[in-house]
Amino acid sequence: MLKKIFKISGILLLALILIIFACNSIISSTTDDKTFSDISLIPANRVGLVLGTSNRLTNGSPNPYYTYRINATKELYNAGKIKFILVSGDNGSIYYNEPNTFKKDLIKAGIPEEVIFLDYAGFRTLDSMFRAKFIFGLDNVTVISQKFHNERAIYIAEQKGLKAIGFNAEDVSASQGLKVQIREYLARVKVFIDMILNTQPKFYGATIEIK
Repeated sequence: MLKKIFKISGILLLALILIIFACNSIISSTTDDKTFSDISLIPANRVGLVLGTSNRLTNGSPNPYYTYRINATKELYNAGKIKFILVSGDNGSIYYNEPNTFKKDLIKAGIPEEVIFLDYAGFRTLDSMFRAKFIFGLDNVTVISQKFHNERAIYIAEQKGLKAIGFNAEDVSASQGLKVQIREYLARVKVFIDMILNTQPKFYGATIEIK
């Protein structure tokens, strides 16, 4: 009996590994030519969509993912590759507001306040991409995040008719970002679960024009 249980457990584990590998491979392969790390090669788009994250790690130190996304956004804007910036992030409480924090630091980086728009309901990447299409009325967008995140965001966007490319912010070392990398594999499986279940964003709301 015990032997049979171990055998079934082994089969289930192998199946899970194969599912994770397949989901990761599909997203990476279908978006590989849609992300750019060289500012001179990326096509111009009217709007750049910055995907939110906390500016601080749990230990209180600066979050490099956040800092690198600020830098990448500034580089895109200064190069004339985007005209407007949409910051989409979590605004879960009065003590945690990713869009406002991003806006303050983008203004400090020299980007005019009037070109920055905020999406306070970007609780997940799925929400951010849905809302970019259906609330902010975008047909084309440049996503700004790390490469692994851009790939997933682009894949989600294209399932909803939003044509997206990505500008890759600098990534962190493998040792620093191990937890994030593991979480990303699981997030990619969740993409396909959400597709099957037709998961919708937490909030929709009135349309907002970026101009």
